[in-house]
Order: sequence, then structure tokens, then C-alpha cells
Amino acid sequence: MRLVINYSTIYSILLLIGIIVPYSDNYELTFFTWIFIFLISITKKYNYNILKCVLPYILILIIAIIVGFFKNSNLYLMLRDITYLLKPIIGFLIGYQLFKYNNFKRFNPIDILIIIASILAFYHLILILNGIFIAGARTIADIRFEAGYFSDFEIYIFILLLFYNKFPISFSKSTRIKLTILIGFSAFMYLARTNFIQFLILFLALKGYFSLTKKTIILYLSIIVLGIISYSSIVAFNPNRSAEGIEGFMYKIKVAPMEAFRTKINRFDWVEFNDNYRSYENIMTIRQVSRDGFSSVLFGNGIGSQVDLKQEVYLGDMKLRFISILHNGFMIVFLKTGLLGILIYFYTIIFFFQKAHSNNMIVNQINLLFIATGIFLFVSNWVFLGFYNLTESKSILIGFLIAYRQKLLKE
Repeated sequence: MRLVINYSTIYSILLLIGIIVPYSDNYELTFFTWIFIFLISITKKYNYNILKCVLPYILILIIAIIVGFFKNSNLYLMLRDITYLLKPIIGFLIGYQLFKYNNFKRFNPIDILIIIASILAFYHLILILNGIFIAGARTIADIRFEAGYFSDFEIYIFILLLFYNKFPISFSKSTRIKLTILIGFSAFMYLARTNFIQFLILFLALKGYFSLTKKTIILYLSIIVLGIISYSSIVAFNPNRSAEGIEGFMYKIKVAPMEAFRTKINRFDWVEFNDNYRSYENIMTIRQVSRDGFSSVLFGNGIGSQVDLKQEVYLGDMKLRFISILHNGFMIVFLKTGLLGILIYFYTIIFFFQKAHSNNMIVNQINLLFIATGIFLFVSNWVFLGFYNLTESKSILIGFLIAYRQKLLKE
């Protein structure tokens, strides 16, 4: 009896593993899993578009390494930073490579992404139930601590399902509706403010509202007015900081506009410090790099550099004073590579605004997804590190979609 190996299925499973493993919240496991997947799926040829996507991240890594050697940083911290800065590069290439090796005989590319998101959503719901009934979580904060804080990947796939008529989705109507509800509910239950913003940006993009017309102007003005009224209502309600449930979530919305944009923080005021911690990180980073002189402002402090918070803070389950990874993607690039790195980093966002011209509807929809991604990256980088986030897997999705778009253009 002859054993037939279905390599397409193997690469689909590797894609599933690569996307799900960051949700374990174990970066060492994520990094070595991604390295393994990357090495066993290396391809001989890479398209110009994927190279344009990863090249800026490679340049940032090279600059950080060169500067770090001149700064005589700790070897362990240098190696750790290299793994951090490698993450988006490896993620993009994994997505690209696994698409290239998959012949999609059983499921088309979008179907595979939906199946993965469904598994991820089901896993998330199990974590929620475990948090409530086993771990005893009773507040939104406790549930999020047990089940996860955000999921950019699920938002992307939820959008694809909502616009099912614009993408090749093979599932029956009843199955599609069930999967839409499952993934949508899971995505909502993260109760992540950035995910809500991401959803709105992606939704507007695929509805075609990024073209400047009278209709879109009216829409955006309506959104602005509605946003001002809603926010004013929350401020007037004055939710309690220690409240639980919906009121606690409303408090987080209330402080959100200035949470990452404050320029002065009293670190001895516990409430002010905690409510504006992201701003505090930014302030301390800019002060430290500026204090080290003009060369540091221009080229950063290199790999291995850390920010001194001047006091110990609880970050996850660790108590730290010196940190290598910040909440702000722009700030971590500034810390490691200075203004030169920031200029390069801006290209990583501009990349997504470059359209691939085609009459193919799917190509044009992927173009819209990428434009929305570029817009969302301004938000994501400011509060969640963008593609540098240690628990995100959307870089694999982007690499996968770049390869998919290229395949459609060739056809």
C-alpha cells in the first residue's frame, strides 16, 4: 500500500499553528515555532512586493545591531532584542511561504483563513468559560486576563465573512452564517478598544467609503458628530474607575483619548500614573534618548537598550523597572534606531497604500484591506506596537494575502 502525503494539508496545519501559537502568550514558544516553520518552508523565489514589505524591518534591525555594538550593551539583552525585531520579518515570510507551497485543492485561501479563525474563536470561547467557571473571573478585566486582550486576526476574518459576496467563500449559507456569528462574538468578547477601531476602519474601506465623495463626507461628519455625542455622554455619566462590567469599560473609553498622548505625568499620583502609563513610557523614552546626545537621537541606543521607568511597575505577571519592549511601536523604533529608524518605519505604513492595479475584484478587495491596514497601523503602533506586538499574528495574514494577490495578478 502506497502512502500518499498531502503536503497542502501539512502547510495548512503549519499556517494554523503559526497563527494560533502567539495566543499562548509565551514569546519564546512563538519565536522558536515561527523559526521552525520559516526554515522548513523557505522558497527559492520571493516576489518584489514581499521584499518591499520586509526590507524596512530588516534595515531597522541592521541599524539597531550596529548601534548596539557601539553602545556595549548586555549580550543577553542584545540577543533578546534581535528576536523581538525579527518577529514581523519572520511573520510576513511565513505567511508568504506557506501560501506558495499550498496548492489549495480542497479549500481556497479564504476558506482556510476562515477555518483557522473559527478554531481560534472556539478556543477563545473555551478560555472565557474556563475563566468564568473555573478561575472564578467575575469582571471584564478578569475575563480578559484569563482569555486574552485582543485579536486583530479575528477582526480581519470577521470582515471577510461580512463581505462574503466580494471574496471566494465556498461554505454553504447556513455554515457561513454560523461561522460569522462564532467569530464575530469571539472578536467582540475581547472588548478591545483598538479592535473596535480596526473593525470600523476595515468596514469603511470595504464599503468603498475611502473615496472622497459627497456621500462619504456626510458619513464621516455623521461619525464624528455621533462620536462626540457618545463620548460627551460618557464623560457626563462620569463612570467610576473602580467599577466593573460595562461601567468599567466606559471608564476606559473616557480616558482613552489622552491615555497615550499626555506629555506630563505625575508618577507619584497612582491613579494618574496607571491611567496614562502608555504616555509615561513615551515620555521616559524621549527623555532618555535625548539625554544621551544628538547621535542617540539620530541613531537610537541600539539593540539591548532599555528604558528606565524610575520605579518598578507590574507588566503582566512581572514587576519591572527597566523595559526593552514598549507599548508604542514608534517609540521602540526610536529607542533602538532613532529618527533614522522612524523615517524607515513610516515606509512600513506607506507600503500598504500602494495599490496593485487590476480588474480582478478580489485583488481590488485585498487592496482595500491593505489600505485599511495602513490606516489602522497608526493606531496600532501608538498603543499596541503594530507588527512588533509579541502576541499578534496578523503579520502572517498579511504575508499570506501578499502572496495571494500576486497569484491572482499572474492569473
